[in-house]
Amino acid sequence: MPGIDDLFGGMRIASTGLTAERTRIDVITENIANARTTRTASGEPYRRKMVLFEPLLQKAIGGRPQEAGAGLAPPRVIEDYDTPFEVIEDAGHPHADAEGKVTYPNVNTVVEMADLITAMRAYEANLAAQENFVRMAERALQLAR
Repeated sequence: MPGIDDLFGGMRIASTGLTAERTRIDVITENIANARTTRTASGEPYRRKMVLFEPLLQKAIGGRPQEAGAGLAPPRVIEDYDTPFEVIEDAGHPHADAEGKVTYPNVNTVVEMADLITAMRAYEANLAAQENFVRMAERALQLAR
């Protein structure tokens, strides 16, 4: 017989999606805000950050996946070391090297904006799923009276 944990499994799954997408939105906005930061505390340009989502499946005693335990683990934020920094000739810039070149972050604002739109849509979808679950639970309680 389903228990209370099974009843709220769908809401927990949508909640992990909301948390993950909110983290993604925060990281993307940080990337956009630092798209022209040529020096950080480390002395090099800002390095683009990315969010990694990892699925989370809890196993039952018999080794069978439980759908109620599915969702996303807390997202991990990593730095992008694969994309090179952008080097632009700008002798008047205060961080220009001896050759007059400035190293800018590896942030492409067009890509970041596209990612931001995708993250916002995914957040909205998870929110809608959670709101639908609440409506269904309320309806089930009304019918149980």
